[in-house]
Amino acid sequence: MQATTGLSPLALLSLLANGDKAVDVIKTSLDTGLLEALEPGGRSLRELSERTGAVPHRLFKFMECLESLGLCSHRAVGDDIASTLYWPTAGLREGVIDVFGERSIEKDRDSYPWRRLHGRLQEVLTGELSIPGEEFSWPPTGADQFASFERSMAAGLGPVVEAFHAHRSALWATGARLLDVGGGDGSLAGRLLADDPSLSADVFNLEDVRPLFDEFKESNGHGERLGFVAGDFLREDLPIGYQAISFVRVLHDWPVAVSQMLLAKAHAALQGGGRVVICEEFRTERRLTRQFFWSYFLMGVDRCHSRLYSVDHYRDMLAEAGFSDVEVLPGPFEIVTAVK
Repeated sequence: MQATTGLSPLALLSLLANGDKAVDVIKTSLDTGLLEALEPGGRSLRELSERTGAVPHRLFKFMECLESLGLCSHRAVGDDIASTLYWPTAGLREGVIDVFGERSIEKDRDSYPWRRLHGRLQEVLTGELSIPGEEFSWPPTGADQFASFERSMAAGLGPVVEAFHAHRSALWATGARLLDVGGGDGSLAGRLLADDPSLSADVFNLEDVRPLFDEFKESNGHGERLGFVAGDFLREDLPIGYQAISFVRVLHDWPVAVSQMLLAKAHAALQGGGRVVICEEFRTERRLTRQFFWSYFLMGVDRCHSRLYSVDHYRDMLAEAGFSDVEVLPGPFEIVTAVK
């Protein structure tokens, strides 16, 4: 099978060996305004040089670096390199901002104690080394770990909110009540309420998360439309009285048997005709690359079973839990939904 990037193994490994230099090139392309100048494509080296103040023949070599990474393409126009035309790979600037910008999710991930494992993976693989529980445990323990984890979850909500916005009319009727299971500090529910003034939502989460929720609720202005129900979904049934129950980036963190149990609890709790909604990074080659940090870090956390599942995996689980009319709604994150 070809490497995920489309590069040959040798080409990919050569780039990885120069990874720090590649990151330097990418960050510089953002900081100098080169990526902005490169859009919408067909820009000459001369134009790019004038926009960035770069010396043309040095910029030419810089662009070769970007092209070797698969981030742009070029077409030579005559013998004058200043006439060379360049096009960005689709989604380049957006991707660089996402990974290296001020609000980068990778910056948040870097705050986790992954360095405990770095250079010692052989010990990790043989079970001799793990992440200390006081630094990261699953589920989280203590106020600091809960705060760190919920902050990370909130940082990655952008594509989730976009997906829910695109399909909100298909997920629940006007005036519906939503239960967001494992819904963190309420950040997602708050965004959904802002998007649909008729919706009300409760977050179902551990009592330890309540202080984070209370802090969020006080600052968001949704009043009684946003509530909190304390509970442990591993040991308790889900509360009843909702037309929709959502699992957003929750099910993939648990063994299949636990996820199946949670879907069965959702089926029991929903009103007839109610919907269960699943939204997470379903397994594709592209998303597997985005999951690299967690795959690496969680090698040292045995109690967390996080992995990416296919859409078909959830189709089968929903059918087993008694749901029908399974739909897959497209978006930056797909949404899988089914009816009781």
